[in-house]
Amino acid sequence: MPFRALVGSTLALLLVAGCGSDNDRSAEPTESIPTIAEPLPAPATVAVYFLRDGKVGPVHREVEGPGVGRAAMLELLAGPKAQERSAGLRTAISPGTKLESIAISNGVATIALSADLDPSAEAQVVYTLTQFETVRRVSIGGGEPIVRSELEDLTPAVLVESPVPGQAVHTPLHITGTANTFEATFNVELLDEEGKVLGKRFVTATSGSGTRGTFDAEVPFEITREGPGSLVVFELSAEDGSRLHEQVIPLQVTVFP
Repeated sequence: MPFRALVGSTLALLLVAGCGSDNDRSAEPTESIPTIAEPLPAPATVAVYFLRDGKVGPVHREVEGPGVGRAAMLELLAGPKAQERSAGLRTAISPGTKLESIAISNGVATIALSADLDPSAEAQVVYTLTQFETVRRVSIGGGEPIVRSELEDLTPAVLVESPVPGQAVHTPLHITGTANTFEATFNVELLDEEGKVLGKRFVTATSGSGTRGTFDAEVPFEITREGPGSLVVFELSAEDGSRLHEQVIPLQVTVFP
């Protein structure tokens, strides 16, 4: 998955450290991940998935180990921050929901929460936990394990994994994620605060037309001053050229990294 490179193999070992009966999928089925008492040497960046227009969308959080998977879940349960809410992000998880347990075995993360989840909330949990190398599926409250491919109705046609809302970007804009669009194609525009197009390009994912693929593209641009901007992704209708599945992600456009 596109975001996994951010957490790395060290975080995979720390995913559920301290949560009991935690197994790494790369190990033998009965081998437990050792509990690591020491915190990570520096905060780790993880993705936490909220909802934009009823579809999952990530933000970034800085967390410290051990137990980076648990830390990511706690950030998810805390809900979107004010800046993220202003960007249109919401959560379907009831306020006050508590994480009661989390464990991993053979690629399945099993969690128990203090409240039931509807399908949208389940999608938030599944996306948040399956960013980690050791997790392929998620079982919630003893239910059947869920994989991302079963959540297509709750995933936008173009899921931008990076950049996330509020992120500072510089040229060339690096955009990654997954897409399920007609003929695997879509358009990207970077706008300044006044709506002027700073850069744009046509992107082709690895698959589409019913099969979700990945994309990794760069958009060069030029600016004369730094400030707010926005990333716009959309499909063009084959019938009339209108924009379909448009998403607008607010960013901070900068000159230097």
